[in-house]
Formats: sequence, C-alpha cells, structure tokens
Amino acid sequence: MNNIERIKHNFNASIKTKSAAGETLPDTINKAADFMIKCLKNKHKILSCGNGGSACDALHFAAEMLNRFQKERPGLPAIALNADMATLSSIANDYSYEEVFAKQITALGQAEDILLAISTSGNSKNIIRAIQTAHKKNLYVIALTGRDGGEIATTLNKKDIEIRVATDSTPRIQETHLLIIHCLCDLIERQLFK
Repeated sequence: MNNIERIKHNFNASIKTKSAAGETLPDTINKAADFMIKCLKNKHKILSCGNGGSACDALHFAAEMLNRFQKERPGLPAIALNADMATLSSIANDYSYEEVFAKQITALGQAEDILLAISTSGNSKNIIRAIQTAHKKNLYVIALTGRDGGEIATTLNKKDIEIRVATDSTPRIQETHLLIIHCLCDLIERQLFK
C-alpha cells in the first residue's frame, strides 16, 4: 500500500467507525447531554479528565464550555483536571499517578457535579480512581470509553452513562470521541441558549 492509499485507508476507517457509532450511540449521547444540561442549569459544574490524547479531549471539552462552541454566549463552568501541571506533578510525586484526578475531585467536586472521564482502553487506573472518588462525592459520571469498556464499564453504577466506541483502534476511538464531544457541546448550546 503506497502513501496515498494509506491516507485514503485511514480516512475510510475513520468514516466507517463514526458511521457505526452514529447508528448505535445517538440515544446515549442525547441522554448524556440531558444530564449535562440539567447539571449546568442547576449551577453545578463539569470536571473532565483523561491521559494522552484523551487528556487533549478533556481540555478541548472544557475550553468549549468555558469559552464557546458555536454560539456567542456566557461561559459555562467546566474544569479539565489534567490542565494544571503543578498539581498533577505534585500529587504524582507525593502520592502516586493513580491519585492525580481523584485528589482533585475530592477538593473540587461537589454533589451533583458531573465527571466526564475519558479513556480509550477503559483501563486507566487514574481514571478508575477518579470515578470511584466521584461516586463517594455523589457526582454523576459520564465515561467515554472504547473497545469493550474495560474495567471502567464495571466500575460505573446505574446512574452513570457510558458512551463506548466499540472498536480496537485507539486512533479511531479518539477521533470518534472528539465527534461525540462536539455533539455534546452542540446539544448543550442549543438547549441552554436557544
């Protein structure tokens, strides 16, 4: 396969994954958006977290909330827990990397806030600890996962929402997670700022 064929292959694989998700996930995405809208209407906030590419997605979501997605509107309360390098390195150094999000949720999370937890594998130990801490603090959890949902799928409780991109390809999962985040942002803006 030459370079041009490889590029076309990647585009087609991304389209195929997104199309499959577009058939199976709209109801779940809509439910997650409704959760977020209710949270924001009730003056609560959304905390997001992830590692690597998922950290970028967590940052992207928070930026779209705090600034704007497509509409001119007031900012909405969202914090990307992976944004503060001093806090991350301090917690990792003094405790462990598994605690970098959990300790922040303990400090910043309030009952009925939402944790948007992002992990392509569903097995990130620090994300699992974050979800466990969110449950102790009575936060709702919306998890973006991939593959079979990993350990996160069994860590979630009945009031949580998992949005799973059921493929084994990390790049395809990440590309679809970004589209899901854009869908959430679009629905939030449309409902809160008609």
